Amino acid sequence: MKASPSPSGFSCGLDATLRVIAGKWKPLIIYFLIQGPNRYGALKRAVRGVSDKMLIQQLKELEADGIVTRRDYQEVPPRVDYTLTPLGHSLAKALEPLCTWGADNMAEVARIFAEREAWQAGAAEGAMARS
Repeated sequence: MKASPSPSGFSCGLDATLRVIAGKWKPLIIYFLIQGPNRYGALKRAVRGVSDKMLIQQLKELEADGIVTRRDYQEVPPRVDYTLTPLGHSLAKALEPLCTWGADNMAEVARIFAEREAWQAGAAEGAMARS
């Protein structure tokens, strides 16, 4: 793909996309919103390992970027749900090939990561032994 000069400050379309989905959790949030609206608690359970603070921050950023809408039902107890906007749906469609690649190569990626962790652990032990 040819990079064209952009008055927007992005070096290319990939740069723009990566800025929107930057962070560990945003692509996962978008993935879990593809199926439709989700309440905060459902997203918290789906995006395993995310803290409340980080999930709230990532949702606010996605909302500010026009990817997600937040609907507050003004009820007690509070009920809020999140939905992808049309822009968010188009981004989710762009992420689908990455999901497919990950699913197709999950075992190989897990093996590679395990090897990397073993190598890093061995390198750390070696460094400690030398000191």
